[in-house]
Amino acid sequence: MGDDGRGELAELAALTAEHLRHEMDLGNAYLPRGILRAPVAPERDSAGDSIDRLTVLTDEAAACTRCRLHEGRTKSVFARGSANASLVFVGEGPGYHEDQSGLPFVGKAGQLLDKMIVAMGFGADDVYICNVVKCRPPDNRTPNADEAAACLPYLKEQLALVAPDVIVALGRHAAENLGVAEPGRRWRGQWGQWQSIRVMPTYHPAYLLRNPENKRVVWQDLQTVVKALGRELPTRSS
Repeated sequence: MGDDGRGELAELAALTAEHLRHEMDLGNAYLPRGILRAPVAPERDSAGDSIDRLTVLTDEAAACTRCRLHEGRTKSVFARGSANASLVFVGEGPGYHEDQSGLPFVGKAGQLLDKMIVAMGFGADDVYICNVVKCRPPDNRTPNADEAAACLPYLKEQLALVAPDVIVALGRHAAENLGVAEPGRRWRGQWGQWQSIRVMPTYHPAYLLRNPENKRVVWQDLQTVVKALGRELPTRSS
């Protein structure tokens, strides 16, 4: 039934209830007063609405032709994880394995990210993971400014719908597009903000694979995120 039909039924029920009240006041009818209450509209399931909208956005991204990146894609790469997550990770763009699978962070960098997520005390399905752009740039290059701008509406709505407590920006490109990195200034490990949501920018897992000596400082950043979420790091068994 459409919205118009539900509205007409609600109006009819209200009119009927008013008529019965009038009859009862005249002594012509007796009905339990609970029956005369106006109908109450069911509450909207905001979580369900968000998931439905994210599904629509996923389909829109799969058919998107806003920038040149769509020309070389195998699959668009929208997100993985929980739409109700308190923690979101945002990278820059899909690589080869992501382009083939349609899921973000499933290659070697993704495997490292999953290990870091577990070390933080989260499961892979307890967080939400996405990228600035949804199609793979050629040769895994950094997305151009116009490509990122074309895809940014998807990212903005994603983050608004998930509404996490904290976002981790993986790499400078993600940090710049979330407005928490300025040219010539220190950006890694410095809290920023996107639409009232706290953002922690840190190095991308792919960068850590090439520069493993920086894993320590990234882990410090992630420990700060865990504390900001009011959680404790899991204890390691000896």
